[in-house]
Amino acid sequence: MKLRSLIAASTLALAAAASQAAEFVNVLTGGTSGVYYPLGVALSQIYGKALPDAKASVQATKASAENLNLLQAGKGEVGFTLGDAYSDAWKGDAEAGFKAPLAKLRTLAAIYPNYIQIVASADSGIKSLADLKGKKVAVGAPKSGTELNARAIFKAAGLSYQDFAKVEYLPFGESVELLKNRQLDATLISAGLGVAAVRDLATAVKIAIVPVPAEVVAKIGDPAYQAGAIPANTYNGQGAEVATVAIQNFLVTHEGVPAETVYKMTKAMFENLDQMVAAHAAAKAIRKEGAALNPPAPLHPGAEKYYREAGLLK
Repeated sequence: MKLRSLIAASTLALAAAASQAAEFVNVLTGGTSGVYYPLGVALSQIYGKALPDAKASVQATKASAENLNLLQAGKGEVGFTLGDAYSDAWKGDAEAGFKAPLAKLRTLAAIYPNYIQIVASADSGIKSLADLKGKKVAVGAPKSGTELNARAIFKAAGLSYQDFAKVEYLPFGESVELLKNRQLDATLISAGLGVAAVRDLATAVKIAIVPVPAEVVAKIGDPAYQAGAIPANTYNGQGAEVATVAIQNFLVTHEGVPAETVYKMTKAMFENLDQMVAAHAAAKAIRKEGAALNPPAPLHPGAEKYYREAGLLK
């Protein structure tokens, strides 16, 4: 009898532990001055209502690469990432910082595109990619999605970090502060349109947004990178449309998150997109019709269930 009681108690303890583990939904975002963070806050609030027994939280991170590694390690339930970093992580691209394939990753949704925004102070005289030579340039936090974007774009434009007078590996907020203080000439920011860091900079100093021509985008040779444009008047003093690169963002989870949890998370986000848009205008581009298309890694079964129910997958 004692043995039976012990087995029963152990089974109950394990069930309780599993149930407790499933009660946490940690949303991995990016720096607080980017777009991932406010959208992550909105998502955690949406999840809090959709999963009343769960404790939803938000974590500021160094964004894409860190989020993917944390998810692989089970230290988060959902995270934001750029599509190219996600593809590199799934394949295990060592040069991009992924020594082995992150095989536990699963796709929740394709969301909105990031736009490469190469922003220079007007005083620097920088008007083209070639003008960046000999200048002080920030390229994003080390091995972040932004920094991977910077490497790819500069390489396609025939530039390398050695061409710059100085390279700073900084998140958006810090690079903007250096630009304001004339300690930096330009920064490359990969984010949704209207990102707070660039809005803040454009109200403090006169800026120039450096175009990335379509022929440079084509030379990158990665389908994750598409020609795009920053519409006129997105930022103070930006009177004309600027050609640049667009890269799809994804919400990613991992295979250890229960299917029913991911199903509810996916459904709740698409039923409450107004809350996402209220958090940041970049969310206006989120459409459920394209959310399950061409993911770099397989869809999570919970997300797949939602897309099938919504008639978006056969």
